[in-house]
Parts: sequence; structure tokens; C-alpha cells
Amino acid sequence: MKINIYDFDKTIIPFDSGSKFCGYCLLHYPYLLLLLPFAIPVFAVATVLRLLHIISFTDFKGLLFSFVPLIPIDRAVKGFWDKYESSVNSWFYDRQGYTVVISASPDFLLGEIAHRLNFDKLICTKHNRKTGRIIGKNCRDEEKVNRLYQEFDRNDIQVVNVYSDSLNHDKPIFSLGKNCFHIVDGKVIPFDFDEAYKI
Repeated sequence: MKINIYDFDKTIIPFDSGSKFCGYCLLHYPYLLLLLPFAIPVFAVATVLRLLHIISFTDFKGLLFSFVPLIPIDRAVKGFWDKYESSVNSWFYDRQGYTVVISASPDFLLGEIAHRLNFDKLICTKHNRKTGRIIGKNCRDEEKVNRLYQEFDRNDIQVVNVYSDSLNHDKPIFSLGKNCFHIVDGKVIPFDFDEAYKI
């Protein structure tokens, strides 16, 4: 089976959905602001621990969504995409073939937009909806490839096109594609993998 792989943040949409969702929730559920005097010191300590490699990026990122149990998550996600679905880059609507979206963003956030945009397969970071914490590993870098092959037998698929904004983080999935496309400011720019990575 031939498939096309797409990153999500800054690729299909022009922003980081997780960060924007946090801002959306602070605006629409202002009682969360009452937590800031407690959250700021926690995040400050976590940042230091992350820089010292004492905690993983996965653990650090999990803290960012610790507010999830305090909001009506389904309503918040629906409201978020009602507002921002129109931001989807227009070229994505013209896609053809089997669409696999692989993202580091949370499953509770992307499930709604995956349904609206008719992704054939969504692979993303799994979160515990009761705590906001990450289940397993953050779906980024090489983990995107690992998760792809958990969903598909590598002998049963052929990756035709790969689209992402990040040449740095998404080298592992770019390496799978026959054709590679770098998304820059919403524009689709083809490139040669071997030339880009000096192989």
C-alpha cells in the first residue's frame, strides 16, 4: 500500500497546536490563571531539571498539559478547532492518496481535527485524559518511525511523499519517502534528501 506522511504542527497548520491550545484554555477558562502562582515555580524547576537531563523531554512536556483534568476537554477541543480549522493550509485539501499524519501533539487534541479533515490514519502522542500526562513516549524524531511500524507492517507499505516543516526533527520520517517536501511559511518546497542531509 502506498502512503503519504504528513507532520501536523507548522505543516498542515501554520502554528504549534499544543501551545495555542494552552493559550486558548487560559482565555476561555480563566480560573486556570489561579494556578499560575503554583505552576510557574514547578515549570521553572522542571526546566532546570530538563536542561540538566535529569528528567526527559517526555516528562517535561507532560507537565504542560497537567491542567487537562480541570477543563471540559471535549468542549474545549471542539471550540478550539471551530476557531482554528480555517487556518489549515489550503494545499492540504488538494492531497491525494492514503494520508498518515504523524505528530508529537496530543491525541486528545488532534482526534477532532483528524475526523474533520478525514485523515486515513492519525499517529500522535498519547495522553492520559484524566491527568494530562503522556502515556509511553513523545511521538517525535525517531519515535515517529517506531510508531509508524507499530501501526503498519513495514513490508506492506511504501512511503511515497513526506511533508514536514522540520528538517531537523523529521529526518527519520523524511528518510522513508520517495519524495520529500519542506513546508516553509505554508509553502510546499520539494527537496532531495541526500543533498539536504549531505549523504
